[in-house]
Amino acid sequence: MERYRIRTALLAVTAAGGLLLTGCGGGDDRGYGSDGSQDTSRGNGGYAQPPDGSRDESGTDADSREVAPEPDLTSTFALDVDTASYGYARRTLFEGRLPDPSTVRPEEFVNSFRQDYDRPGGNGFTVTVDGARTDEDDWSLVRVGLATRAAESEDERPPAALTFVIDISGSMGEPGRLDLAKDSLDTMTDQLRDDDSVALVTFSDEAERVLPMTRLDGNRGEVHDAIAGLEPTESTNLGAGVETGYETAEDGLREGATNRVVLISDALANTGDTDADTILERIAGERREHGITLFGVGVGSDYGDALMERLADKGDGHTAYVSDDEDAREVFVEQLPRNIDLTARDAKAQVTFDPGTVREYRLVGYDNRQVDDEDFRDDSVDGGEVGPGHTVTALYAVRTKGGADGHLATASVRWLDPETRTPHEESGQLETDALDDDVRDASTRFQVTTVAAYFADALRSYGAEYRRLPGAQSLGELGDHAHDLARSTEDEDVEDLANAIDRAEGLRD
Repeated sequence: MERYRIRTALLAVTAAGGLLLTGCGGGDDRGYGSDGSQDTSRGNGGYAQPPDGSRDESGTDADSREVAPEPDLTSTFALDVDTASYGYARRTLFEGRLPDPSTVRPEEFVNSFRQDYDRPGGNGFTVTVDGARTDEDDWSLVRVGLATRAAESEDERPPAALTFVIDISGSMGEPGRLDLAKDSLDTMTDQLRDDDSVALVTFSDEAERVLPMTRLDGNRGEVHDAIAGLEPTESTNLGAGVETGYETAEDGLREGATNRVVLISDALANTGDTDADTILERIAGERREHGITLFGVGVGSDYGDALMERLADKGDGHTAYVSDDEDAREVFVEQLPRNIDLTARDAKAQVTFDPGTVREYRLVGYDNRQVDDEDFRDDSVDGGEVGPGHTVTALYAVRTKGGADGHLATASVRWLDPETRTPHEESGQLETDALDDDVRDASTRFQVTTVAAYFADALRSYGAEYRRLPGAQSLGELGDHAHDLARSTEDEDVEDLANAIDRAEGLRD
């Protein structure tokens, strides 16, 4: 893979940049100049644009880079295992474009990589808290890691009732969209069990139920025939597709099975009901009433990232992005089976920093997953759904008090049992003397986490006066670090990360 090593301009750019960092209270550095005027220098030149132009559900840019003042040193958020933002950024970079900063969600970069956390023996989570000091005054990076039990074998999980809602609009005719989805669905159909069920709904200018909920025992040929008949047609009525998909899932609802809608689309809604709030309310209602959750699979070089993410969040589900056969196999053959079963519902994390040792903190990402601190134990407040084999990582920049010694932070996770809805909690602690002296002294997987976060930092920060993540490096230095980690871990995903950083460095020149 060709590597780019043009560093000089990048050093100045990265030094001015910062990460999508969230907290509470404190000074405002959300892209505003020193005179209080909003910074519009970033512009959009050279970026891949988010097609729908949306930001968050209020229609505003959800960035928050405020620093938490004393005594508000508590951070609470709903868990999220999405990875689509990182996958889409990689595709965009290798097509020769920088991703639009609004599509870069740092937590999805961080959560795209294997972690080294211990796992519980049953449902629920383990909590791992570690950290390392940076070369900036009193600043450290703290990693909070949550892990569910290992994924069960195919024979041990509950049966699945999967309704595939497939975009067959004209834009899906681009190579790497509908053709990739069809090949993936064929492969996945052969991987599923006989007691699993599959339904197919398509949508273009209108929605059509192609295959009602059908058990695979003796009927795989019928499913393959339905997949083979999928062809791109006209415009994108995403609202109709979602509506018909959930109606089909409701009609085929199976007791004792995991009922899930799988939406495969470029999310470029352009006809029918294109109002996101209306579509989202339908999804939220089905989740509350029937427990039907959503798994969103994004495709295409032009991709409605913001809409797909909001749909999955409202549907208590997840998003992934596929750009090639390797991605598709990962999503449909490995990730989707992990998402069939659930080990936790409405899961939330809360991290409380000790005011005796901590001056301020910033959370990396999770902007649209924030939860009021007082709602951590309010089980009527929506959290995240997590399945077996998952890990969730949150990275914090933490500024300690001078000479601080003792307790640093308590990290807790609360969730509901997926069957009984009984609440459970687990916690982990971190002391100041447990911080590694430097990020490079930390565990290999901790270093991978920080490289992914710094990479998101660089992609978010170009041309804007953002507060930078402590210890930020130029993209050239970051790429070298990533390649070192790829060699030591022998992990192809880390090598892909290093190559993506190289590509970003070249495009920044």
